[in-house]
Amino acid sequence: MRIRFGAILLLLAAIPGFADQVVLKNGDRLTGSIKKSDGKEVVIKTDYAGEVTLKFEAIQSITSTTNITVGLGGKTVAGEKVNVEGDRVTVETKSGAVEAPRSTVTMVRSSDAQQAYEKSLRPGLLEGWNGGLNLGFALTRGNSQTKNLNIAFNAVRTGFHDKLLLYETSIYAANDQPTATPHTTANAVGGGVRYDHDLTGRLFAFVNGDFYHDGLQFLDLRAIFGGGLGVHVIKNDATVLDLLAGANYTHESYSAFVLPTTPPTEVAASTRSLAGLTLGDSFVHKFGKGTVLTQGLLFYPDLTHTGEYRGTFNLGTVTKINKWFGWQNSFADIYVSDPPGGTKKNDLQLATGLSVSFTH
Repeated sequence: MRIRFGAILLLLAAIPGFADQVVLKNGDRLTGSIKKSDGKEVVIKTDYAGEVTLKFEAIQSITSTTNITVGLGGKTVAGEKVNVEGDRVTVETKSGAVEAPRSTVTMVRSSDAQQAYEKSLRPGLLEGWNGGLNLGFALTRGNSQTKNLNIAFNAVRTGFHDKLLLYETSIYAANDQPTATPHTTANAVGGGVRYDHDLTGRLFAFVNGDFYHDGLQFLDLRAIFGGGLGVHVIKNDATVLDLLAGANYTHESYSAFVLPTTPPTEVAASTRSLAGLTLGDSFVHKFGKGTVLTQGLLFYPDLTHTGEYRGTFNLGTVTKINKWFGWQNSFADIYVSDPPGGTKKNDLQLATGLSVSFTH
């Protein structure tokens, strides 16, 4: 029993030895785990005080039982100890000490943080996703007989130099009364994918594909394939504003239908292919820690039939209730300047409901 108790005491005493340690120039010592550093400040997570931010110039040494990766100008060096003396920094590696001016230090990472960083450069196809699913449903029976379903899905996978976006929205509504005309009052589904790849710090290239179906406009499918260049006008932790410009190819197919005129007018099925420009913007802004606003505008001037154009506008907010659940609102406006058969040019969609967020 005494042997077991003694072994436990030895184990507890040894625990600090498995942690990172920062020694300050005034003699203070902090034990924990190095979280991050930009060369100006170092963040260490301690057991008794949480995360503590230290000025790099106040540090005398950093010691770890695992490798510490230090960015020195254009190269990285890994060692178990970093010493700071005056305006010089020394990293003690297995092959010897590496010395450099303190001003060249760009970052300090723990072994775990370095592994996570390297993994972020080459994430797997199913890794690095963030997104959410919004679902709303309403049903009435009795004096009225209606049903309504709306779904919104979005997912973003952000890499070190690229970004992949998936999105989908749909709304369906029907009046189930036997005498109702029309029976279906809304039936629209839209979605797409966009891939961005950075060319410089501000400039990026993009390719996109968008698909749309509208049963009340008798649109079977509109497929838009395009690409071009974008500029990060604003890019920080709270706000991202991108401007987009490029070209696209669009193919549309409409089914045959009958207009309720006197006498009824039959409109034949039709298809058309168009070449056009792609102009627009993408905006994301975070309000505090709980709410994110997204806005997107895409304008497609038709080059095949000059004077005609199409456009989509999307606006949405997501407010977190807890880690998994949130409240989501979405507004969409889809406009076609020349729809077939005199159907309406503009379709508005407004949806609200609970959302389920996910991170992988």
